[in-house]
Amino acid sequence: MSGAVQVRALRFARSFLGTPYRHQGSRRRVGCDCLGLVRGVWRELYGSEAEEPGAYSADWAERIGEDRLVAAARRHLAALPAEAAEPGDVVLFRWRDGAPAKHCGILDEGGRVIHAYEGAAVVSSPLPQAWKRRIAGHFRFPDIETR
Repeated sequence: MSGAVQVRALRFARSFLGTPYRHQGSRRRVGCDCLGLVRGVWRELYGSEAEEPGAYSADWAERIGEDRLVAAARRHLAALPAEAAEPGDVVLFRWRDGAPAKHCGILDEGGRVIHAYEGAAVVSSPLPQAWKRRIAGHFRFPDIETR
């Protein structure tokens, strides 16, 4: 990992491991969803929320058709080419071509991703080729000194 922010982001993301899934949650050991994991790490890094996401249903991205997750990532994070992504960076996934991104996580070491999904806790899972093909973007948390 090349930057201090990535080291800290990865450490904070790992501290969420085992947190139960809770839709719209973002609290370590209490409950979070995939977006809540990224929001929780953001709060650990910067002390407050980047923005309030507002209420969203479990199928929010498919129902409204907008790519809200990618738009929010571009507002608050630095977009990266895939080859520059490292542990501690955020990764977004879309499940079908042309569909909005609907899942996110934080890259872990060893070709893994830390993420939360319904029916499970926050886990560090292998990032298989099938998931790599569904990546909608890689993003980096901004440097703490420049934020």
